[in-house]
Amino acid sequence: MKEASEMLDLVLLVDDDDTTNYLNKRLLTDMKVAKEILVLKNGKEAIDYLSKACSETSDGATKCPDLIFLDIKMPTMDGFEFLEEYQRKGLDAGDHVIILMLTSSASFYDLERIKSFKKVKKHYSKALTNHDVKEILAEFFQKRNS
Repeated sequence: MKEASEMLDLVLLVDDDDTTNYLNKRLLTDMKVAKEILVLKNGKEAIDYLSKACSETSDGATKCPDLIFLDIKMPTMDGFEFLEEYQRKGLDAGDHVIILMLTSSASFYDLERIKSFKKVKKHYSKALTNHDVKEILAEFFQKRNS
């Protein structure tokens, strides 16, 4: 069992699919990955949240996440529109947040487009697996836990 100090503070799940969010949140909770897991339904909700939590003028009432799982295809604002707005607002200035894309059926075009966003570290197929989560923690958060 992980110690609370090893857990990430906050993971954001940005996806419009309730089933995927349920499965991913349950897996992350069962694996004790984060103290808090917040589900947002589209890129606009995520930008609004991150603008409050991660900007230099943050009031500290909301936490900036350690990790964001971002769906590509969503209504209102999709994953790519989110990434463009994230860069435009300068929310990508720090190296603190790890962004991973989630996809159910990414086209070659989508996978190539992901590469143009330096903040996106990798993409994973939905829904996350135990193996995926272990790999993510080892690759991106090992220093934190050693």
